[in-house]
Amino acid sequence: MEFRHLVSFITIAEELHFGRAAQRLHLTQPSLSAQLQKLEKSLGVQLVARNSHEVKLTPAGREFESQARIIVAQMDRAAQVAKATAEGRAGTLNIGYNLPASRHVLPDALTRMTERHPDIVVSLWEKRTGPQLAALSDGSLDVALVYGHPSTPDFRYRRLLHRIPLVAVVGRRHRWADRPGVPFAELAGQECVLFAREQCPAMYDAIFRAAADTRIALAVAHTADDPGATAHTVSVRPLVGFASLPRAISMGMGAPESSSVVAVKLFDPVPTLDLYAVWRADESNPAVPFFLNCIDSAEPAHLDIAGALSA
Repeated sequence: MEFRHLVSFITIAEELHFGRAAQRLHLTQPSLSAQLQKLEKSLGVQLVARNSHEVKLTPAGREFESQARIIVAQMDRAAQVAKATAEGRAGTLNIGYNLPASRHVLPDALTRMTERHPDIVVSLWEKRTGPQLAALSDGSLDVALVYGHPSTPDFRYRRLLHRIPLVAVVGRRHRWADRPGVPFAELAGQECVLFAREQCPAMYDAIFRAAADTRIALAVAHTADDPGATAHTVSVRPLVGFASLPRAISMGMGAPESSSVVAVKLFDPVPTLDLYAVWRADESNPAVPFFLNCIDSAEPAHLDIAGALSA
């Protein structure tokens, strides 16, 4: 069965006249009759009954016409979608993101994408930096919104937010819980809970870089790759964890007596992170540059640490 035979049959069904149908299709009547015969032979049923007076569809022909129209319409739609995708007007886009991106980047960017490219289907996946970059490498993500950027030439990147602060995370009964801030050097006397570096290399390195700057060694007594697991751990043990300021705010760590976990600002130095959009250097999905154009290249994020944690 060939697609052109379906189109010819539908035209015959509409005209019920071989001469007019052949004219519409720019075919000779013998060619049109040959196409119908091939279609009927492939199906093993008669679709059109004709004599010297009339042309009409058989019961099988009437049922086949409705199904043939569905197939032709689907093919037309497939052709339109393929063309639109090639031109970047349609298609799919898989975006990974972290919490600061969800708060400060995605709302405006997705609004612009919907307005400018309504036929592009965007799927969102919240992941930490390491899993996002792995998904970008294997092709399951098209854009990653992550802390830091990879140094490999396989990726391109753009900075979106600058100097997002990190804070200490402690339990409500910890001796730091009532302090407005703590010098980073005081971590020398504390056991810490930390995540594996591959989960978020930029955050891990920022913490240890601050330790090196203050000439202290961090005592990592426990690991917890999930931010929620970190909060649970410090709520019951006298350990110090770490979180970005946006994460601490989202988990309500600054509200007095509303949480078993408290975020305390760090200073001298304040460990910070930059947020980047990252994509493959050889990216061929035309939706990627459209999305990047919808992101505002933000100025450095001015986040009030003390004010945010006491709100």
